Amino acid sequence: MSDLVQVRKKAQVTLPQSVRQELGIEEGDFLDIRVRSGEIVLKVKKLVDKEQAWFWTNRWQRGEKEAEEDLRAGRVHDFPDARHAMDFLHKQTGKKSSKTNEGVG
Repeated sequence: MSDLVQVRKKAQVTLPQSVRQELGIEEGDFLDIRVRSGEIVLKVKKLVDKEQAWFWTNRWQRGEKEAEEDLRAGRVHDFPDARHAMDFLHKQTGKKSSKTNEGVG
């Protein structure tokens, strides 16, 4: 796709609607702008609240992908309550499960 835009007063440029729609650009979004080999390159950037930044770390995203793969492959278990889930996990790790898990179930 190619669109022609005009530079206006104060060097303002309007992104065509077709470009905004294709890239999901909304009012208030940020664009990273760089000059590369004589061309202007724009990249859409979404800011993440500092309190939610942990979710976007590489480590967490690897875990998310692994969990999605497990779900697709059917590697899931259902438990009637937290105590049964803890017993299952203890069996998986070779630990003895406690009959009285306080605060659980």
